[in-house]
Amino acid sequence: MSSPGSGKTTLLERTLRELGATMSISVIEGDQETHLDADRLRVAGCRVVQINTGSGGHLDADMVDEGLRSLQPAGRSLVFIENIGNLAAPALFDLGEHHRVLIASVTEGEDKPLKYPHVFRSTDLVLLNKTDLLPHLDFDVERFIAHAQRINPRIRVLQLSAKRGDGLADWCGWLRAHHGGAASASA
Repeated sequence: MSSPGSGKTTLLERTLRELGATMSISVIEGDQETHLDADRLRVAGCRVVQINTGSGGHLDADMVDEGLRSLQPAGRSLVFIENIGNLAAPALFDLGEHHRVLIASVTEGEDKPLKYPHVFRSTDLVLLNKTDLLPHLDFDVERFIAHAQRINPRIRVLQLSAKRGDGLADWCGWLRAHHGGAASASA
């Protein structure tokens, strides 16, 4: 889950390059329109099913079930659900995922945990992305983490730059540690 433009697809491309040789990975790609992100992930070597919602602002469990039936992932596969960029609606729907991952961008401001508490309350891991831009922004990382942990004391925050690859090892380590059986993660 994330806002539009936070780097979900770029992070998935980097993750595929890092883990694709050792893990079976597929993606359910949600967008209102187009197949642009799904096409990017296919080029990266991933099995992808595209779900377009039209005017709908999020995926629901029936859409994800249809995507899984289309993908037919093998046992011990890692399935990512890339939901539509939106911090409000997707948090309200159980998609059957094993873990919820939120991608927050430093360009969005450190107040997002306070403005969108439900998404932070329902998230297992926050990936604070675009940290390569920190020298150019007025963003307080510690304040963001404090806000997130005030909303959800068990939440973990990893800092990374999907563009440069900074912090990618920590993200991939988290995936390896939490991958068991037919796992799915919602981003």
